[in-house]
Amino acid sequence: MAGKVKWVTDIEKSVLINNFEKRGWVQVTENEDWNFYWMSVQTIRNVFSVETGYRLSDDQIVNHFPNHYELTRKDLMVKNIKRYRKELEKEGSPLAEKDENGKYLYLDFVPVTYMLPADYNLFVEEFRKSPSSTWIMKPCGKAQGKGIFLINKLSQIKKWSRDSKTSSFVSQSTKEAYVISLYINNPLLIGGRKFDLRLYVLVSTYRPLRCYMYKLGFCRFCTVKYTPSTSELDNMFVHLTNVAIQKHGEDYNHIHGGKWTVSNLRLYLESTRGREVTSKLFDEIHWIIVQSLKAVAPVMNNDKHCFECYGYDIIIDEKLKPWLIEVNASPSLTSSTANDRILKYNLINDTLNIAVPNGEIPDCKWNKSPPKEVLGNYEILYDEELAQGDGVDRELRSRTGQTPGPKGGRSRDAGRAVLTTWK
Repeated sequence: MAGKVKWVTDIEKSVLINNFEKRGWVQVTENEDWNFYWMSVQTIRNVFSVETGYRLSDDQIVNHFPNHYELTRKDLMVKNIKRYRKELEKEGSPLAEKDENGKYLYLDFVPVTYMLPADYNLFVEEFRKSPSSTWIMKPCGKAQGKGIFLINKLSQIKKWSRDSKTSSFVSQSTKEAYVISLYINNPLLIGGRKFDLRLYVLVSTYRPLRCYMYKLGFCRFCTVKYTPSTSELDNMFVHLTNVAIQKHGEDYNHIHGGKWTVSNLRLYLESTRGREVTSKLFDEIHWIIVQSLKAVAPVMNNDKHCFECYGYDIIIDEKLKPWLIEVNASPSLTSSTANDRILKYNLINDTLNIAVPNGEIPDCKWNKSPPKEVLGNYEILYDEELAQGDGVDRELRSRTGQTPGPKGGRSRDAGRAVLTTWK
């Protein structure tokens, strides 16, 4: 009989540990021989650091790619998406087509974004084109809404610069880098409140790209009704959906945690906007996710010992256009409600069934293509081998051919196995 999987984690969460124990796996320390290590992003740096020279063996797997930050750091994600667009443009790809105003028809899914301090002059130029706009500033390396603020005047940036003890925007300082993005000030509201979507996406390999979408995502609502009024720019209960912030609000509900399931959102939209536009919205969300992964695939260190479950944050505006806000490398496994705990337990269970087939000791040489029956609540979202094996990249055809991409939706027979439809 095969030996038991030996596991380690430096994230003490019951949804993880209960899943390992349910499988009869054996807990060991990081200094012993282990097969499976669910680790924090800090630990992954050490495991793959050049200095330590650590080499993983074929029976060891970890839950992050070495340079996952190419997707999960706010500045690098935007940089990689911009590079991807330019490369497609150079190739003359129909996917990089623009409208008469120079906007991408199919690849316009991240808000206009600049890096500070590096792009300060470019940002000022853009700001002056529409001085009444609102912008949101975020530190590149932080999560849970920390350090985020909104601005609508250049003087506020100058004040931030002084407060941050930066002598000049021209020179790169040792100060933490920020991204500044055009704020989506017309979000879709439900009950007058702003919300975003947290969706889970599992990547088993980047080259060839194979990714799975988890069907049980959720919406996170603000506790205070939304207003675009400039007098409320400092009120994060109006603007930021992060549970880490909203749970401190007076109106936070500890039973439902200010959350809706994605299926509830779908039902709501079908009843208020119609089934067709709702299906189109979810197709567009899937499209955004696949394109963001394709954008980083060439630069990602596709280590065979790695898989990763990302937390995608999407905002929908009132025109039902989805926007990619950011991607999290370590989506929270803390449970804020009973339903939350069940969802996250099942998420880990289904993730392990794909990453560690049959719960047996891993073998990095297998082709990472599990049978359909083990997917649980995951659906295959994109499989590059299937797409290319068909002789035509169906995804490309469906976006730019008879059914032109996000504007016209995707034909139902165009590559279900390649870019599946939310059931």
